[in-house]
Amino acid sequence: MEGRRDRKKRQTRERIQAAALELFTSNGYRNTTIAAIAEHADVATRTVTLHFPTKEDLLFADDPFDPESLAARLTPRPGDTLDAVGEWMRDTMRALDGHDAEQGREPGEIWSLRTKRAALIADDEDLRARARASYYELERLIAAAIGNDLGLPPDALAPRLTAYAVVGGLRELYTTREARHREDLPALVDRVLHFARAGLTQLTTDAGKP
Repeated sequence: MEGRRDRKKRQTRERIQAAALELFTSNGYRNTTIAAIAEHADVATRTVTLHFPTKEDLLFADDPFDPESLAARLTPRPGDTLDAVGEWMRDTMRALDGHDAEQGREPGEIWSLRTKRAALIADDEDLRARARASYYELERLIAAAIGNDLGLPPDALAPRLTAYAVVGGLRELYTTREARHREDLPALVDRVLHFARAGLTQLTTDAGKP
């Protein structure tokens, strides 16, 4: 059970992040100061920097789709890697929906915030660079797991290309025309994984040809 102190700390972090995202969206990421975020969140400037040492951390800290949770899902498990990635995505989405409900937010509010976050990252070169670094770790984990499924090294072409397709596709979900509502996301996750699986099948089939 979460203690009162931990709950207050989490709520403060979430309030600061929400305030930052609102200001980033309205005023621009580079035009928004830490002092302005602190005022908007009704906390001291020092409180913001204690929770988030850099301005970038306001967008990247506490991401639920993190390498650690994916690694825990991929190590040792029955079934194949793409199925496990799909389960990880769906379970994480359900947990975020539950958190929205606990906080009294409107259904799907967190997905609206993540869409805004994705747009901000896409529009800033430095943010895109930091995002790519986190994507690489996800790709590495998925490639290693697929390689293990197939008896191939993780740097073989089939695992690497498949991992790239999976992470790239899941990353783009928030900004695609099809993802208008939270309810659209599970089907889109399945489409990304289906696309990746088809490519993997073709790659491994081609590799087996004389």
